Amino acid sequence: MSDELKMPKAGGGSKLWTGDFYNDGMNGHDGLPDKLREECGVFGVYGHTEAAQLSYYGLHALQHRGQESAGICVSDGKEFRYHRGMGLVKEVFNNENLGGLKGSVSIAHVRYSTAGESKLANAQPLVFKYREGDLAIATNGNLTNAMEIKRNLERQGSIFQTTSDTEVVAHLIARSKHDDIVLAVKEALLQIEGAYAFLFLTKDKLIAALDPHGLRPFAIGRLGNAYLFASETCAFDAVGASYYRDMQPGELLVLDHRGVTEDRFSPIKQRAICAMEYIYFARPDSDIDGINIHAARKRMGRQLAMESFVDADVVTGVPDSSTSAAIGFAEQTGIPYELGLIKNRYTGRTFIEPSQELREQGVKMKLSAVRKVVEGKRVVMIDDSIVRGTTSLRIVNLLREAGATEVHVRISSPPFANPCFYGIDTPDRKGLIAAVKTVEEIRQAINADSLHFLSKEGLLASIGRPNAEFNRGHCTACFDNRYPTPVPDAEAMGCANGCD
Repeated sequence: MSDELKMPKAGGGSKLWTGDFYNDGMNGHDGLPDKLREECGVFGVYGHTEAAQLSYYGLHALQHRGQESAGICVSDGKEFRYHRGMGLVKEVFNNENLGGLKGSVSIAHVRYSTAGESKLANAQPLVFKYREGDLAIATNGNLTNAMEIKRNLERQGSIFQTTSDTEVVAHLIARSKHDDIVLAVKEALLQIEGAYAFLFLTKDKLIAALDPHGLRPFAIGRLGNAYLFASETCAFDAVGASYYRDMQPGELLVLDHRGVTEDRFSPIKQRAICAMEYIYFARPDSDIDGINIHAARKRMGRQLAMESFVDADVVTGVPDSSTSAAIGFAEQTGIPYELGLIKNRYTGRTFIEPSQELREQGVKMKLSAVRKVVEGKRVVMIDDSIVRGTTSLRIVNLLREAGATEVHVRISSPPFANPCFYGIDTPDRKGLIAAVKTVEEIRQAINADSLHFLSKEGLLASIGRPNAEFNRGHCTACFDNRYPTPVPDAEAMGCANGCD
């Protein structure tokens, strides 16, 4: 690593159990995840005396976006104080370490690793010694050209101390010819590609930036005279703040003693908000671009009912992300909505993996069918997606074991047939069941009486954003293989015409 950029020694942290069931993602027989996992969540505060405490509650609201690590870095205008650790927000922070985080400016992060290993060195915010002073960085997203840049930097003598692609940006900033941090950040951002919402912290500045395509959600809030930034608006509700507006693609905001400077590092490119945020990742009480997630998911359920009505006795959703769509399906069809599946919220992370029989029992630890609701009934099971298919099979079988006479599966998204390179953890194309099987073959594989996916047209109409040049301003690459930015050829484009 160059002399101008040094990573401080990492502190302690709690051990993270990993195993057969993690982050509500019931794994396949080979241990690979069968539910999509989000990448990260960021939260920032400028101009509040209790910045760390606000960040703590903000991270709690964003916990669904990452459960591997959490961190907060604050500045009092003279120096940084920070704490990071492995595990959930409530496991990483306590009154003692929060009390030591004094300052009126902060950036905070919850992480699920889609790029880089799950270890403390990769926990964010990453904090560096920069030639112009301390620099901390937190990001939500994924850089598609990070490895290429990293290899070039290593050839020039850079030494990396993490496997996170966020460190690549720090190196680009450190190597900039500009001493002014804002100019250095702009120069670095123009060299990277992918999906990202960045928060940069110096001793006296907070800088926020969103990628030119607007792939990741990023909102601005107000609390008194303070400005807040968050991956989702639900974090503002958690701290009593009000929504102000969304960051614009390619926008760069600088907050310092002079106030807020609105700037750009890039013009808006092909607008492409991730459609899976509306379908699955965002909390139902969040709004993205002024559209409430719960309301959008209800419309998806209604549209799904219009596209694929089936005569049945009850409708149930796979908790929690499918509940809203299930309610919409029930309202449209007039079939009663019931809690046919119950999620156990206190199972934690299990690391027991001795036999297939106990793996199957692990499903029942996470999810239970309500026998009195489904017994003797024709059930419509609503879910948001099918990734590998193993989880859908297990849930269908749970319902059948509880006495359901028929199980009709309805999915409130199109078939997920292409990997995501923008911060969502997905298998490669060969691991996605919709890439290798027809809908009928998937129906047979999951043991359902019928199966229907929401059409892409129905999805976009349900979200309801105004028309734009590119899929109404959404990234739908996971459904149609139309990536808005360059992506790694070997997996995305090379496999588009069929993989070995």
